[in-house]
Amino acid sequence: MRMNRIRKRNRDRNKHARRPGASLAALLPSPTAEPVCPWADGLSDVSIAGDPLAFPHLARTDLPQHPTTVAGYAQLVREIAADRARWEPLVRYDALTRWYARLETGPGYEVWLLSWLPGQSSGFHDHGDSSGVMSVVGGELVERSLTHAGEGARTLRPGGQRVFSSGYLHEVVNASLEPAVSIHLYSPGLTEMHQYGAPVVPETQPVKQPAQQSADPAGAH
Repeated sequence: MRMNRIRKRNRDRNKHARRPGASLAALLPSPTAEPVCPWADGLSDVSIAGDPLAFPHLARTDLPQHPTTVAGYAQLVREIAADRARWEPLVRYDALTRWYARLETGPGYEVWLLSWLPGQSSGFHDHGDSSGVMSVVGGELVERSLTHAGEGARTLRPGGQRVFSSGYLHEVVNASLEPAVSIHLYSPGLTEMHQYGAPVVPETQPVKQPAQQSADPAGAH
């Protein structure tokens, strides 16, 4: 009967370790050998992945570009206003108070959607330390502002924008017979505001008596 020969494997794998005269120093790298850089050991992300641009998860281009300037904030509001499919399904109306919903937040800012039934008003107020941008996207609103130069009023319609700094004092009201919708960006996010007692009459100068603070966007414009 023919017997199959069993092949001996790896017989020389540990021959240095089995050699009687072998020492631990002989098995270690030479002290004069070039140090191996930890990122050049063949196990870095780049060496494993190859060209990073060939892998979408390493070279994403769809990350949101958050604005950091007034011009960037104004551009963001224009883009959101133009995207009606994004905000129009969210619009609601409340007969007792203005309705609002937060559309977006980012590092150092937040964006709100507000609706206004005829006669609804923000009252005269400021925004604490926040500045911002507002844009009407449906109907029309009237803004009454108070500055060192006195009181002014303007009608805001779709396509227009208002940019305001911290400490800006104004009132926004829907003086028309149709509902209105607006988009507001605050930077930093609205954390406080001061309400000032004033009737909703353009010819009447409001009494500057700060009321309690509130971070409720419905209390702002």
